[in-house]
Amino acid sequence: MILLAISGAHIIIVVVALLLLFGGKKIPELMGGIGKGMKDFKKAIKEDDETPPKESPKESPREDNKKEPLK
Repeated sequence: MILLAISGAHIIIVVVALLLLFGGKKIPELMGGIGKGMKDFKKAIKEDDETPPKESPKESPREDNKKEPLK
């Protein structure tokens, strides 16, 4: 089994590649968008945990659901 270790050289290579692909001005915008997305995702999960589960509606037979025979 090969263990993948991330060293300082690997991080530098990734940073240089990102600079070449996106440019210096786009990277802060990209990271800000990712950060905002993560923040919104965590907020949505937290809100979902706080809300009580909704009760399922009880099934009751309805008179208008009965089908009449075709004439």
